[in-house]
Formats: sequence, C-alpha cells, structure tokens
Amino acid sequence: MKTVDQLIDRLSQHHLRTQETPLFNPVFQLGLDLSRELEGGEIDLDTLEALVAELECDSMQSRSRRLRRLVAPVTPSENTEGLKKSLKAETFADFQAAWQRPQLHAVFTAHPTFLLPPEQSEAVAQAASSDREIGSDVCVLAPERPQVTLEYEHDRAMRAIANAQDARDSIVGELLDHAAGKWPDQWQDLAPLPFRFASWVGYDMDGRTDIKWYDSIGFRLGEKTQRLSRYIASLERIDPDHPLLGTLRPALAYAQARSADFAGDLTEPEALSAAANRLTADNPDKLLSLAPLIDALEEEACDADKDRAIALKTLAAAMRADGLGMGWIHFRVNSSQLHNAIRRRIDPDNALDLASKGAIATLREMLATVKPLRSNFAALAIESSTAIRQFLAMAQILAHIDADAPIRMLIAECEQPSTILAALYFAKLFGIEDKVDVSPLFETESALEHGGRFLDALLAEESYQQYARLRGRVAIQTGFSDAGRFVGQIPASLAIERLQGRLSEAMEANGLTDVAALIFNTHGESMGRGAHPDSFEDRLTWPLSPWAKRRFARAGIPLEPEVSFQGGDGYLFFSTPELARATLTRIAQIRPAETDTSAPTDPLYRRTDLSLDFYRAIRSHQREHLHSKTYARAVTAFGLGLLNSTGSRVSRRQSDLAADREMNLRQIRAIPHNAILQQLGYPVNVIAGIGSAADGNYEEIASLLIESERGRQLVRLARSSNALASIKTVAAYGELFNSAYWASRPYRGTESHLSDACEVLAEYLTKDDRAGVFRRLASRLRVDALKLHRLLSLIPNEHPLEEREHIRRTIGAAQSLRLALLQHMFIKAVSIPAFSRANDISRDDVLEMVFTLRVDDALAQMRRAYPTNYPQITDFAVDAPSDYPDGDGEGYAAIQREYIDPIERAYGLVLRLSTAIANEFGAHG
Repeated sequence: MKTVDQLIDRLSQHHLRTQETPLFNPVFQLGLDLSRELEGGEIDLDTLEALVAELECDSMQSRSRRLRRLVAPVTPSENTEGLKKSLKAETFADFQAAWQRPQLHAVFTAHPTFLLPPEQSEAVAQAASSDREIGSDVCVLAPERPQVTLEYEHDRAMRAIANAQDARDSIVGELLDHAAGKWPDQWQDLAPLPFRFASWVGYDMDGRTDIKWYDSIGFRLGEKTQRLSRYIASLERIDPDHPLLGTLRPALAYAQARSADFAGDLTEPEALSAAANRLTADNPDKLLSLAPLIDALEEEACDADKDRAIALKTLAAAMRADGLGMGWIHFRVNSSQLHNAIRRRIDPDNALDLASKGAIATLREMLATVKPLRSNFAALAIESSTAIRQFLAMAQILAHIDADAPIRMLIAECEQPSTILAALYFAKLFGIEDKVDVSPLFETESALEHGGRFLDALLAEESYQQYARLRGRVAIQTGFSDAGRFVGQIPASLAIERLQGRLSEAMEANGLTDVAALIFNTHGESMGRGAHPDSFEDRLTWPLSPWAKRRFARAGIPLEPEVSFQGGDGYLFFSTPELARATLTRIAQIRPAETDTSAPTDPLYRRTDLSLDFYRAIRSHQREHLHSKTYARAVTAFGLGLLNSTGSRVSRRQSDLAADREMNLRQIRAIPHNAILQQLGYPVNVIAGIGSAADGNYEEIASLLIESERGRQLVRLARSSNALASIKTVAAYGELFNSAYWASRPYRGTESHLSDACEVLAEYLTKDDRAGVFRRLASRLRVDALKLHRLLSLIPNEHPLEEREHIRRTIGAAQSLRLALLQHMFIKAVSIPAFSRANDISRDDVLEMVFTLRVDDALAQMRRAYPTNYPQITDFAVDAPSDYPDGDGEGYAAIQREYIDPIERAYGLVLRLSTAIANEFGAHG
C-alpha cells in the first residue's frame, strides 16, 4: 500500500468485515497491515512519509474548502454587491441606527492554536481566497515549525487586525457612498461604526507568569506605532500634502522612539527610569487623543467633493473605532489574584470571608470614600501583586499612550460580587474607572450554576450601578473552553444562554435599561470550544441565541455582542484581504446585534418539561465522564505527546513518570483536552450524552428538536461532530497496550523476526492498564452512540455534505498509519540493547517514556546511554605509539542508526499526522 487511495480502499474492505464480526476493528487492522509491511521490509519509512505528505495535502485542501464554505462568497466584487443588496433602510435615521453602533466586537485572542506553520497557513488562506478550484498548489511543506513565542503570536494578531481594518474601511466607504446617493442632504451626518476590534495578546496574565509588565507597555507602544503608520498611509492616499500629516508624522517618530525604549529588558532601575522619563515628559509630538484630528477630518469633508469626503470620513471612522492602537485591549487576571490584592488593604490577617456580607459592606464603604492616587512607572516596577500591577499598567497606558480607547479588565473564575467590587476599587484608586470595563468571566460549572444570583447581587449594588452608567455598559464574559470541558459543550451553551437571559432580567430589575449589555462570548474555532461548524450564521448565533437577544431587545437594552477569533485558527478568517472582507460582509449581513422581537417563542423554551430534563440528562452524562477514572486515564494515556506545540502558553508535561499515570484532567487546559479527543477519534465533550438523554422518549424529543430552531442547531452541531467521530479508533489505541496482541502477533511463525521484541512488549504490558481503559471507554461510548443514532434517524439531515464521508475515511487512514508508526516506535524501543541504570533512569523508565510519547525525553536518555560523539585517539598529539583501539571505531553509531533515529523520525511523522487530523476537524482543539 503506497497511496492514500489504496489505504482508503483497504479500510473500506475491512469495514465490510464488521458485518461478520462486530468486534473486528478496521482501523487497527489497517494499522497492523501497514506495520507488517513496514517490519517485513516491503515498505520503509520513506514510503510512510510519502503517505503522510499525501494525507497532509488532502487535509490542507479540506481545510481550505471548509474555510471558503463558511464565508463564501469570497471575491471582492461579490461582497460589494452582497452588502449593497442588504442595505434596505428606508429612512436616513434608520440607516444611522443600523450602522453607527457596532454589530460585533471581534477580539483577536491567542491561546495555543497556532497549528500551521506560516507557509501552510498562507497556502490554506490563499486557496480559500478565490473561487478557483482548490488544487495541489495548497500542499506546501513547511521547512520547519517555528517556535511559537508571545512575540510571534502578537505579530500574527496584528496582521489579522490590519486586514480586518482594511476590510472595515471598504465597508464604511460603501456605506457612505450608498448614503450619499440616497440622502444627499443628510449623509454627512453619518458616522459609521460597524465593527470594533480588540486583542488580549500580550496582556492576558491568567495562568501565566512569563509576561512582564513592561512587555505589555512595549506591545501597546508598538501597536500605536503601527496604527499611526497606517493612518498616515491612508491620509497620504487622499492627499500627500495634507496638513494633518504635519501632526501625524512627528507623532509617529515620537512613538517609534518610545517603542524602542520599551523593547528591551527594563529590570534595572536605571534603564527603566530613563525609558519612563522620556515617555512621561511633556512633548509637543506626544499625541494622546485623536479627537481633534477626527473633528478636523469631518469638518473638511463637509466642504469636499463626494469622493474626497468619503475618503476623509472613512479615515475618521477608523480613528473613532480604534484610537491610537490597532484596536482596544483586554487585560486579564484571575479572581484569586484580585483577592490577594484586596486582602492587603482590607484583611491583612486573612480572617475575612470575601464572599460574606461583611466583606461586601466594607468594599461598599471603601468605594464610597476612596481617593485617587497618582502613580508612575517606579510604582509599577516595585509592585508585587499581579492584579494591582495590571491596574497600574492600565493607568500608565491611559496617561501616556492613548487617552481615548477604553481598556477591558477580564476576571477569570469570578464567582462572587466582591471580586468585581474589588476591581472597581482599584480602578477608582488609580483614577481610571471612567476608562476601564470590568468584566467577570463565567465559565466554570459553579460560575454558570450560580451566575444568576451573582448578577442579581452585583447589579443591585449602587456603586456598581453608578459605575455602569459612567461607562455606559454592563460587561460580562462567557467562556466556552473550560465550560465545554467540565460541563460538556451542549449543556455549557444552554447554561450560558440562560445566564445571558438572567443578565437581561437583572438589568431590567435594577433600572439599568439605559446602558448597553456587552456580552463577550469567548470560544475557539473548533466545535469543542463553542464554534458551530455548519455555517457562519450558526457560528454567531450558537453562543448568543435569538432567544437571549430578544430578552434584551424586549427590555429596551442595547446589545453589544463580542466574540473571539482565536490564534492561528481564528486568524485564518482575516489572513488575506479577500477573506477579511468576506468575513465582515457575512457578519454585516447576519447582523448579530439585532433580532426579531415579534418572533414566536421557540418550542425548546416553551416545552421546558422536556427540554430541561433533556439538558440535565446530557449534563449528568458529561459529568460522569469527567469524574470517571476510565475517561481521565484514556485522555491522559499519551500525556500531551500526540499534540504539536501550538502556542506560547502550553500545558507542561509532568517530569515524574508516576505523575503521568495519575495525571488529572484539570492539569490539562481546555484546548489540549479538546485536541486530544480529536486525536483519539471521538469528541466526547460534544457528542456524548445526547443519545442517552433521549433514551425512552425518542419520538417526543425528536419532534421537539425538529420544531425548534435552537434544537435543529443543536442537532447540526452533533451531526457535524459525529460525522468525524470513530469509536473504533478509540478502541484501536487501547490495542497498542494489549499484552495478548503482542504475544499473539508472531504466533505460528508469521513474523518470527519480531518474536523477541513482541515477547518483551507482551511481558512488559501485562502490568499496563491502558488496554482495559480504552476498551471500557469505547464500550460506554458505543452504548451512548447507538442511542444517538436512533435519535438522529428520526430527524431530517438539514445539511448533508458529500465530502464528509471522504473526510471520515481520510481520518481513518491517517489514524491507521499513525498506529503503524507507534508500533514501529514500540518495537524499536524494546529492541535497543539493555543499558545500565544511570542517574535514576532505567531502561523501563525509557520504555515508559516512549509508551506515553515523551519521546524527546526518551531520545535524550538513549543518546546519553549510547553516545556517538566521544573522544577519538586522533584528537591527541601523543608521541608514544598505540595499537589500541583496534576496532573500526563505529562505537554506538549502529544503534543510533538502527533504533534511535527511526524512533525520532517516526515520531516526527506522528506529529505531522496530528496536524493533518486537526485540519480535517477544521481546527486545533
């Protein structure tokens, strides 16, 4: 078998055998077929590498097709025409109302999802950016995977935002042109603001300590430099001699100099003092507000011809949206960091329960009496509290870099109102409460369960009400990462939806209908993280449903929806000008900030006797998996060894081998958890529990889901996930650790040359638990899947995709190929001659490293035991003759060549297959 088509044909033949033998595993059998050919010399690693390259090519084509399908059409002319057809306002007032408030805030976040090297990312994006057939030109091989540093992530975020800004400018220009043609006497009063952009790359301190405070200042200065450069380029295209260039160009030079000041290491007081003094000193070129420039551009546009006026107003709109940066910025801390900070001021003895009424009363009094304090960079440098340090950094940014653009303060794991009051206290203490939006994150099971009471209590606080009116909004964040991991993706989405409804009730009950509700729904691009894969409309309405939006609309509360485009996966939507324009045009047409208030109630919300039980049953099923040692052991069976490094914030592998065996699911972040489920072949936290929840009531549940738009959306998500899933693959990974398999493989002399290696593996794995673990998990998943298929058979398939069966078979071929490579690694590992124990590392330890895919660690120990670089007698200028050594001097080179290098090469191919499988799923994690 030397082509992928041959692999798929063989896999299809094996699938037919399951009719005769239900327990037969086609995926594992194909892996065995390949393994036999590899170990028998019929094929070699070169052959397998060619197969991997072919699968990579197929996966990149699949990814390009999916990207194009989500945002199509992609040609600029079609999107210009599409936007024009969607402009249906009859009056200028209606047109203003439709376009002077953002339909969406798009946040470019950077958790570890930079799966593709830049060359492959570019190829996928370019292929998706036209209506041409997606061919083999998308199949580029990256020279090597770059290290994903924070600086790399920030650079990629800024590239994506730059394309988004250009696309928004095009849309704004077309809106102005339409208004000028339809309302020639009024159009100059239009100030379009269809989208806002933001980023937390370089400012997110939740769960990481590697970002120094001056890194964040440096990033913000760099963003100011980049944005000023883009403003200047836009103005030069309008008029190369425009008088405002006399303000912008010196401001750019000043910002560049200050950016250079903060680009280095500022840990030494002398270096910091010099950089800080230059930034804080008065300077005529220190531009802190664009308000005068916006007014000047708008005033000039009033007397200009139409084309020049549109260009001037488009530039003014960009300035109004972004300020003196590439977009708004989001700082993020953990609630525990805020608790530690506030205790220093109200509870140094750590005796007060911050959730108590006494703590709330104390904070209420502190907020009423707090006097703002001045701060400087020296205060920032010596501050030890992470949370206070973030407020000090925000104060310096607002005072010395950009005085206009507000800053979001996201608080992770926020479960009590006192946490928000503590944040408000520090905002007031440093005089920035009028520019900071404090936003609690609801993501954990506890936060979602008790979030309604949290909001009721918080919004009842007079100090918070005053603050909300000062800012003009109530801001919250709902997260689909940990929620999807610990609650299950479908229960999490429904719980988040209910929480959003509770927010509308709390705002209405506390008289806050005069401010907006800003709801930031953070998710990744995979279905396991809250990104619906079927359409862009589903992607936008899954985290913020029409039901939730109607709650705000009927209460008269303006809505500001916000979503994340996360990491390398999310940035693909904005990675070319064509894709950025297509993405924003789809959003402009879908209009996620609006809803039809007269729409009838969706049956899912009316038939709560059915829907609530259905939801609770799915949640209960997901919880059983989460608390199951079987599930935890299966997910952690390979540690994180099936995954590529995809970001600067990663979950570290345990150095202790025993710890690997007992690794807790909470030690693995949400993205790697989802990614492992993809690689093992079954997105448990998306699919599991739906079938079991309908057990005994299939017809009634199916009828409800068919009648409900939200229910059909749920089914579309489940079908999309199930179309990529394979329980046989889950079971196949367990067979790698089946002692009986290895003992039987050379049975009757079929592979006698492997007898010794298979005997060692069989004996070693008699004490391994993973075969049983995977078998039990597969059995549980199979029972649930039977019930899911029974339910789905009663519901019409709304979006059947022809390519799904091909993708499914391609994933199966990739999994089988990887199983063959893993078997090759296992055989080579046990075939290496035994070496003596050194530095508390034994041969069994090294084998366990290979079995848990800690391959880099294993290779390091092997090379240490069998070095190929060692002193040669010819290195010495010794006069006396010697006949020893009398060998060929090869030493351990043969062991390196025959065993160690093949393990390394095979593992490299394993990781390339991981990328291909993730591409077929459409995202990493």
